[in-house]
Amino acid sequence: MIFEFIADRQVKVKTFLKSHDISKALLAKVKFKGGNIWVNGIEQNAIYLLNIGDVVRIQIPDEESHGSLEPIDKNLNIVYEDDHFLVINKPPGIASIPSAIHSNTMANFVKAYYLQNKYANQQVHIVTRLDRDTSGLMLFAKHGYAHARLDKQLQQKVIEKRYYALISGKGKLAKKGDIIAPIARPTDSIITRCVDSSGKYAHTSYEIVEAFENDIYLVDIRLHTGRTHQIRVHFSHIGFPLLGDDLYGGRMDCGIERQALHCHFLKFTDPFTKEIQEHSLDLTEDFDSVIIGLQKK
Repeated sequence: MIFEFIADRQVKVKTFLKSHDISKALLAKVKFKGGNIWVNGIEQNAIYLLNIGDVVRIQIPDEESHGSLEPIDKNLNIVYEDDHFLVINKPPGIASIPSAIHSNTMANFVKAYYLQNKYANQQVHIVTRLDRDTSGLMLFAKHGYAHARLDKQLQQKVIEKRYYALISGKGKLAKKGDIIAPIARPTDSIITRCVDSSGKYAHTSYEIVEAFENDIYLVDIRLHTGRTHQIRVHFSHIGFPLLGDDLYGGRMDCGIERQALHCHFLKFTDPFTKEIQEHSLDLTEDFDSVIIGLQKK
């Protein structure tokens, strides 16, 4: 894959490319694994001194498949795809990546999809993960350079992810609010998380979309950080755990047997075209049926 840039200052090639999120590791791949660098059509190395207006072209070598990730054929609900990114509607009940207890995962399915379509880059790069029982939008980068550029947006907190959740507690919930509480892993569990002063900063915003009887609410949530189980932990912490989330104290008598959490909106800037990408989804059938039942009461 070849990318082209116009030099806007007098610096070395490597310094200029770093400003475009091309790391030392990626430059090493270019040097040793079949890539190349040209300046004004002439092959150059990474320490060549650029002049303003020089045309820099870099060829990034294709990525071979990781042998440890097994491809598994599965129909994917693809929301958007181009040369650099893939957005998929993930169903509940499927983990994002393999583990000791999960093998049929989104990563396995995407690898099979890449192989079937004979894509030049065969590595699976997950930009935004979802818990196994959370449904909705997942963002994949189709090569390492695209992943690096979106990682920068994640660090800058400019990728917007919004979720619908059904929550229940005792008492009234403010119409909108922010939950800012550090999240840590408890000493007695490798699965759960908790709010603890020793944890990492975590910030969740919410707004009530609809209120139902028995202090049940449909909320629209925005994540500002991406800690493990963040939404589930934060709402449990304020006394309003998610319906169906038995791990964090949620009610299990409302007709949904998984945490009522769905990533319905994703927004990011395409780093190659500078265009804003916005994608949205309707609710899943199980989630929607609970809402319909609550509205009838």
